[in-house]
Amino acid sequence: MKKFYLTLAILGFILPLSQFFQWLLVNGLDLVLLFNSIVEDQLSMFAWLDVIISAIVLIAFILYEGKKLDMKKLYIPIVATLSVGVSFGLPLFLWLREIHLNKKT
Repeated sequence: MKKFYLTLAILGFILPLSQFFQWLLVNGLDLVLLFNSIVEDQLSMFAWLDVIISAIVLIAFILYEGKKLDMKKLYIPIVATLSVGVSFGLPLFLWLREIHLNKKT
């Protein structure tokens, strides 16, 4: 499972950021346009609210599960989630958890 989680973490980092960087190349760091694109229509809001709720749940899971297992450096998958998204933070945390669990056995 470690290789699977690591592969998904890499994809979860590269794929979303590749789209965001393409948008930045076209539009620059236009924060007003970025915000307007996010709230542009109900479908965009649906997707963003889904992502925000998922990120909150993931951060709670990271903190709960990580403390239960006495894992260190829980800030790494939290920062990954907040900076890239759930697609990076979740598989990264699961990969780190697998490493931690394998050390204990």
